[in-house]
Amino acid sequence: MGNFTSSTAGGLASTTCAQYVQDMVSQNCVVIFSKTTCPYCKMAKNVFNEIGATYKVIELDEHNDGRRLQEALAQITGARTVPRVFINGNCIGGGSDTKQLHQQGKLLPLIEQCAPCCAGSGSGQFESAK
Repeated sequence: MGNFTSSTAGGLASTTCAQYVQDMVSQNCVVIFSKTTCPYCKMAKNVFNEIGATYKVIELDEHNDGRRLQEALAQITGARTVPRVFINGNCIGGGSDTKQLHQQGKLLPLIEQCAPCCAGSGSGQFESAK
């Protein structure tokens, strides 16, 4: 930890990674920090596809600073595993947590609390950030 002012090979400093996570979470109703090969990540994305919610995906294994972003997520959420799913600025957990909230009927109400621009405005669309 510390205040890094420079970064290596175009990478982000750890404080910048934490800021990037905060920016993504604050600018999007639903954000999934994911890895392309992770079955639990696919589970979480499938839940949002089923309900037709628009979400933003950051694929950590395709991101130049994926490892640092995952460390920042660990510091922010207390868990290093993926996916890390955020709704309306709050981490709701991972793939199993997302699926469970949906099965309990609690996921859609969380999404509906988001700004009007984000809730139910898509049919399983996603944006990939690299």
